[in-house]
Amino acid sequence: MKENIFRGVIAAAVAGAAAYFQELALPVAVLFLVMVVDYISGMVRAWTRGELCSRVGIMGIVKKAAYLLAVVVAIVADWVVQTAAGQIGVDFGGFFFFGLLVTIWLVLNECISILENISQIGVPLPSFLVALIEKLKSTTENKGEELLK
Repeated sequence: MKENIFRGVIAAAVAGAAAYFQELALPVAVLFLVMVVDYISGMVRAWTRGELCSRVGIMGIVKKAAYLLAVVVAIVADWVVQTAAGQIGVDFGGFFFFGLLVTIWLVLNECISILENISQIGVPLPSFLVALIEKLKSTTENKGEELLK
């Protein structure tokens, strides 16, 4: 019985967050997925090189949690901007620009890390794929900087 109540509360919380954050739900889910894949590929890389260490693994988990905190900070920045804009009569329609920008940047960063991990395992990668991901990350970073100028 308690387990069903717990599952129901979690499902309601996730559904409520998805409804509230609309355009951020999918990018945050993708971020979570690539963080898991990066962690696993990093563990495999460390294992194949004989460098597996629980301390490094725990620091990887802490780093991933900090990524999620960065997304939360960006969402708070969006909320502050939207609230201030609403006070002067400007409506952005609930668009989470900073949250989306940070999430996309982190997804691309994780993709680069995954490519580095599998490359070090010995998987051959086309150079254009690595260059494409790095270019997308750089473009995302530049767009964010342009906004603040």
